Amino acid sequence: MKPHLRITLRTLLEAGASQREIERVTGIDRKTVRAYQRKFAAESQANSPGVATDSAGQTPPPRPPTTTAAAVSSCEPHRAFIEAQLRLRRNATAIYQDLVDAHGFTGAYNAVKRFVARVRHREPEQFDRLSFSPGEEMQVDYGEGALTRVPGTERYRRPRLFVATLRYSRRCFRRVVWKSSQQTWAQLHEQAWRYFGGSCRYVVLDNLKEGVLEPDLYEPELNPVYAATLAHYGVAADPARVRDPNRKGSVESAIGHTQATALKGRRFETLDEQNAFLEHWEGKWAASRIHGSARRQVQAMYEEERPHLQPLPALGMQYFVQAQRTVCDDGCVRVDHSSYAARPATIGTKVLVRVFERSIEIRDLATQALLRTHARAERPGTVVLPDDERVFNPSRETRRILGQARAIGVDAHRLCELLFAVEGRVGQRKLWGIVGLAQRYPRRLVDAACARAIADGVHSYRHVKALTEKLVAEALAAIDNAPASLANGPHGTDDGLTQGHPLIRPADEYGELFRRCASQHPAISTTPENPRS
Repeated sequence: MKPHLRITLRTLLEAGASQREIERVTGIDRKTVRAYQRKFAAESQANSPGVATDSAGQTPPPRPPTTTAAAVSSCEPHRAFIEAQLRLRRNATAIYQDLVDAHGFTGAYNAVKRFVARVRHREPEQFDRLSFSPGEEMQVDYGEGALTRVPGTERYRRPRLFVATLRYSRRCFRRVVWKSSQQTWAQLHEQAWRYFGGSCRYVVLDNLKEGVLEPDLYEPELNPVYAATLAHYGVAADPARVRDPNRKGSVESAIGHTQATALKGRRFETLDEQNAFLEHWEGKWAASRIHGSARRQVQAMYEEERPHLQPLPALGMQYFVQAQRTVCDDGCVRVDHSSYAARPATIGTKVLVRVFERSIEIRDLATQALLRTHARAERPGTVVLPDDERVFNPSRETRRILGQARAIGVDAHRLCELLFAVEGRVGQRKLWGIVGLAQRYPRRLVDAACARAIADGVHSYRHVKALTEKLVAEALAAIDNAPASLANGPHGTDDGLTQGHPLIRPADEYGELFRRCASQHPAISTTPENPRS
């Protein structure tokens, strides 16, 4: 060691400084400090019988006497002003400049800097250690998994790593997925609770869109699918504040531990392979470790926590798609080309519709109170509306449709009246369909199809359409299969012109008609003065 460091080390040891403090000040390792401390102690014992000598064997010069009175700083008369400026969080440079300008300070800047360092009161950074009961809280978050081959390609990509950590025991559930969504986020929670054998009372999450739609310190708005999943399992959400990862430090640490220990430098061919490895690693290595702060085995704490978890419901969560719909004038809402009764919601108002796999819920938009529940229709175009809720009062639109049906024929009008009498305003769409057939097919065939539908007892637009198309096909086939004599005229000529027919009047009648018109209008008579005749 260099002489000046040795002298500094000896001086600090004689002053009673600790080994840690000496290491911080001089940068000398504590092992070296201990070695020199023993060496200095041995030298002092060797020199204690006689007069103290230095390394050359000569008596060192006597030290100057120590004064008991401490030196007073030139900044001491301005202590009150300096302390007030420090409370305003001003630095030593600004305080020195004000002292020189306003208080006639004649000292040096270093004197102010030393005095400020001695007077400044630093509040130590405080961290609250959170303690939770068994089964009380679970923390969840996303991270990045190990490189995994993208299906169908030769490219590797990092999937999303979902980690759920029980706060008391630090037992974790880990899964990797390619993409996240509202339903995927909720399903991962459901898988975690089934892996743990029960659900906790609170879940702490980040403010990601899959869980929180609108972050708020006092009343955050949760995703509807996620909120319904938590309610199904009896769990309350406690979103962490924005940019406050310390609130969910357990899961943050678990993600870092997983990435640095289990997944570091690994590659997987499929997600299932990575998930199987994570489950094996959790059971064999992560759960058997001794936790750093708790000083207990994670698996032992988990066995202690498991009886305190909430029991799981018999049925899993039924996931849904949520949308807003407007109640139409027939008292129904349209979902997937079918109509469902929405009363007591009034006509023209907006309602919240949740579409499940086998059912549909209609809820109030403001309070989300359940209004109606229907079984989901299997065939598009179905009207799920009780008879006592059908609206039968005809409107102007109804009268216009019936008037157009009357123009088609008697049977078409009668069928439309029957449909409206049975289905009410909901059946108006069928009426429009029947009336629209007359724009594509001859009216007499549409009317004949309506007559046959009434006879069959099937009052349906689809049935009328099928009958009309059948009649049209039969008429076209009859024309194609007509005898050649009818096609060539009654005289068998090939010109296709018929000279005699009950609908064709004799030529004398047309001549008499022309003569009468000429006598009534002489201006158009056939005279040389009228060249247009």
